[in-house]
Amino acid sequence: MTGGRERTEGAVDDRYKWVALSNTTLGVLIATIDSSIVIISLPAIFRGIGLDPLAPENIGYLLWMILGYLLVSAVLVVALGRLGDMFGRVRMYNMGFAVFACASLALSLDPFTGGAGALWLIGFRVVQAVGGSMLTANSAAILTDAFPARQRGMALGINQITALAGQFLGLLAGGLLAAIDWRAVFWVSVPIGVTGTVWSYRSLRETGSRKAGRIDWAGNITFTAGAGILLAAITYGIQPYGGRPTGWTNPWVLGGLGGGVLLLVTFCLVETRTAEPMFHLGLFRIRAFAAGNLAALLTAVARGGLQFMLIIWLQGIWLPLHGYDFESTPLWAGIFMLPLTVGFLIAGPLSGFLSDRYGARLFSTGGLLLVAAAFLGLLSLPVNFSYPAFAGLLLLSGLGQGMFSAPNTSAVMGSVPPGQRGVASGMRATFQNSGTALSIGLSFSLMVSGLAGSLPHALSSGLQARGVPAGTAADVAGLPPVSTLFATFLGKNPVGQLLGPSGVLDTLPVHSTQILTGKRFFPELVSGPFHHGLATVFGAATVMALVAALASVLRGRHDRAPAGPGSPAVFRTRTIPRIRTVRRSSGQSGKRPTRDGR
Repeated sequence: MTGGRERTEGAVDDRYKWVALSNTTLGVLIATIDSSIVIISLPAIFRGIGLDPLAPENIGYLLWMILGYLLVSAVLVVALGRLGDMFGRVRMYNMGFAVFACASLALSLDPFTGGAGALWLIGFRVVQAVGGSMLTANSAAILTDAFPARQRGMALGINQITALAGQFLGLLAGGLLAAIDWRAVFWVSVPIGVTGTVWSYRSLRETGSRKAGRIDWAGNITFTAGAGILLAAITYGIQPYGGRPTGWTNPWVLGGLGGGVLLLVTFCLVETRTAEPMFHLGLFRIRAFAAGNLAALLTAVARGGLQFMLIIWLQGIWLPLHGYDFESTPLWAGIFMLPLTVGFLIAGPLSGFLSDRYGARLFSTGGLLLVAAAFLGLLSLPVNFSYPAFAGLLLLSGLGQGMFSAPNTSAVMGSVPPGQRGVASGMRATFQNSGTALSIGLSFSLMVSGLAGSLPHALSSGLQARGVPAGTAADVAGLPPVSTLFATFLGKNPVGQLLGPSGVLDTLPVHSTQILTGKRFFPELVSGPFHHGLATVFGAATVMALVAALASVLRGRHDRAPAGPGSPAVFRTRTIPRIRTVRRSSGQSGKRPTRDGR
């Protein structure tokens, strides 16, 4: 009887882990899809609420629509992971699904137009991000609890690669749904959110250890305020200020950067003096945890820059040169970037499965080297490239990112004690989300700096050659480069957008107007300056990928933390223990590793 009961319980547990994998994968998929779905659908959304996103007074709405979700995700995941350790990871995860579904419904029912409509969307995008953060902060910990170590890499690989693929699938879904109705961009999340909520409440259960404790209010406040102010300052640093193409000399931006860093330093000091901190700094003594998170942060920065630069490259230059209307380029950009997602989906689960047997370091490091090689390959392409070569490089980048992400996540989560997996999952997600948010500010700033030196002259001379008065051409050339970038990013005809307010297009001959607003004039005009900026961004991304690869090499070979009662709070990362012969009292000898690994 006892043996039969044990077999039955084992079968139930075996079924449960696959239920947990399916549900958490759905949760992170919808959360990450919604982090990017708005990017492609912004033109339809702003048309729907009757707002011009490129008007100077509306640029703030545009930036917060793009970045608000990412900023909240970056700030809250650690706190929500810590709350999962205290009150139950499944409980926090279930609540996240419910919050996400309710916020998605509210977004689709926006009753306002103009600025009020934009504020409604931004506000409920923040609420949606809180729900999404609950999902992403606890999903990896739930899977780590549910799966044995021999299958953990495979499970986390499927989960994490789905999350990465969701960021790019969101671009495709946004283009498809925006063509139907802008509200459909938010409708699609409602039935998925409701289904996921009911399913998770009925099927998931707490299988990990729960660590009772008190909420670290001082740590939560200083971290949330510091990270929020720092990332918000980076967001405003993208905007022009005082006649300069970017706002990095703005006193408010400088004050935000300094204040954010000061609050984060204060946070670190508070956490070292708190009995029950939200951010376990002692985990960074684990080499696998520290190296894996550093590599993940740098990879997220490089990946985010890749995503935005590819969108601008395709929408603003390549697709129009190949006959696509500017208005249709958001959808086709998502389609032409699919090889990147295919690479994720192929390499992620496979490398996660193999890393369970052979270790994470080989696959993570090799994947990052492939990512660096893909960046170098993209740098070598002409602006008007051959698509098969471009698709091959995107596939290579996707394979490399898939090879890195799954084994790296498994190594990071497997290196910490069971009672701290929730906060460890939140810390890991914080580095990844912060890297994505940082990448937007960094890549846009590098691109704008690259354009600022050559774009004004190219615009002025090119417009005058087509009959635009010198004064009007000079005014357009004097506009901040970020306006031109956003025009291509939003699927609008850039020349029509730039010359429209002056009315000069109505005074020019029809032939000249057709050339200026055609599909080739603007892409050919800016291809040179754009490639210069692109080289700057992809060059920086290559360096970050190589540094991340170095961090991955330094992680050690085997990073599993011991489990079970009495496990200490912090473990050193060890390489494979050396085996030595130990004489037993019976005169026999056996091989066993000593506690210190020698």
